[in-house]
Amino acid sequence: MMKAIAYTKYGAPDVLQLQEVEKPVPTNNEVLIKVHAATTTAAGAIGRTGKPHFVQLFFGLTKPRKAILGQELAGEIEAIGSDVKSFKVGDKVNAQK
Repeated sequence: MMKAIAYTKYGAPDVLQLQEVEKPVPTNNEVLIKVHAATTTAAGAIGRTGKPHFVQLFFGLTKPRKAILGQELAGEIEAIGSDVKSFKVGDKVNAQK
């Protein structure tokens, strides 16, 4: 398990909740990153509010499609898939989606 800030409905910042979620397992060509720092962006805030309403076409019509916001981070490789050759466990990384 891991901790994540998640939201299940659109709204003000108080819709964000600290939750325990399943830790993902990387597939063959993926890495799992232990996040040390992440950004908050204007795009994430707009997605969280669901306004203007047309953004719900991208984030989910009636509720958020993905419960965890965030696209930029700094952290450390925690696990790698079997086909990953460019990184190893323990590497410090930053990433942007």
